[in-house]
Amino acid sequence: MRPAGAPLLLLIALATAGCDATEPRPQPTPTQDLRFPAADRPVATIVSARWSTEEARDRLNEADTVMDLAQIKPGTTVADIGAGEGYYTIRLAARVGKDGRVLAEDIIPGVRDALAQRVSRERLDNVSVRLGEPEDPKLPVNSFDRILMVHMYHEIEEPYEFLWRMRPSLRPDGMVVVVDADRETQNHGTPPELLKCEFAAVGYRLVTMRDMPSAGGYLAMFKAEGPRPEPGAIRACRHQPAPRKAGAPKPESTTDE
Repeated sequence: MRPAGAPLLLLIALATAGCDATEPRPQPTPTQDLRFPAADRPVATIVSARWSTEEARDRLNEADTVMDLAQIKPGTTVADIGAGEGYYTIRLAARVGKDGRVLAEDIIPGVRDALAQRVSRERLDNVSVRLGEPEDPKLPVNSFDRILMVHMYHEIEEPYEFLWRMRPSLRPDGMVVVVDADRETQNHGTPPELLKCEFAAVGYRLVTMRDMPSAGGYLAMFKAEGPRPEPGAIRACRHQPAPRKAGAPKPESTTDE
C-alpha cells in the first residue's frame, strides 16, 4: 500500500502528533563501538500484518488478559511494537484513557499508513503512529511504562541491537511485555530459554513468565537492570533447537499479527 497523496499525509501528521513531546532519542557518540553480535538462530519472515482475526482474539479475551497481567491501567504510557493492523493499539487506547498515551510502531510503511488512517477514523486522540526500523524501534527516551511486543519478537533480525536501542525509552519502573509461542523462531515463535538469554545479554531481568494459551503461547515481562552494556561486550546466546520426537509432525509456519 502506498500513501495516497496529501489527504493521507495529513491524516498521518495528525495521528503522529501526540508522543513527540517526549525527550529526544540518544545519539551514539563517535567513539562508541556499535558492533553488535548476530543472532545465533533463524529469523522468521514477516508474512502478514495479522496474527488472527480480531473477533477470534476477543472471544479468547486475549487483549484484556494481556493488559491485566501487564498492569496497564488509566494513565499508563505504552508502546505497541509491531502494531500491525492495530488490534492492541485500539484496545490499549481505551484502557489507558485520556490521561494515558499509546505509541504504535511498525516497520512497514504501508502498514503504518493504514493504521494511521484507522487511528484518525476512530478519533483516538491519545494514540501516535511511528515508522521504526528493523534494528531500531525509534522510541523517545524515558517515555514508557510498558512496551508491548506481541507475536513479533521472532521477526527481529538484530535482537541485541534492537533491545539495546529500546532500553533508554523505558521509565525507571517500566517493563517490556513479550507475548510469543513456544516454538522455534523459524516457525514463528521463540523458545522461552532463548528469549530470557537474549534479554539478559542486554541487561534485562526477567520479572515473570507464565503460560498464556489464549494468546497462543506465553507472556514474559522484563525490566532493565544496571547500566546498559557496551555493544562490543554483548555476547550472543548459543541456541540448540530441541530435537523432534520420533514420529512427531514437523511444525508448520503460521501468520503473525
